[in-house]
Amino acid sequence: MNRPLLCTIVSLFALGLAACASTQGGAGYGAAAPAGSQPTQAIFERDAAYIAYVERTARMRGLDVRWVNPPVKRVARNDDSEAQ
Repeated sequence: MNRPLLCTIVSLFALGLAACASTQGGAGYGAAAPAGSQPTQAIFERDAAYIAYVERTARMRGLDVRWVNPPVKRVARNDDSEAQ
């Protein structure tokens, strides 16, 4: 009875260490941008094309759409575009 309990504890410990190791050093957070690339800012604006499509389809079906959180899309903007 001790042996299965010991195997279970060791297995859980190994899985815990593997889970902690997999969260470190990701390429997404804190990764430096390649040299020579311009820094960009992501801005969000309403996705007017999608909103129009959904509202047009709803009108054809006799439905009324009320947007609680209207859909947005991410638009990358260079810092140079702000100066112009």
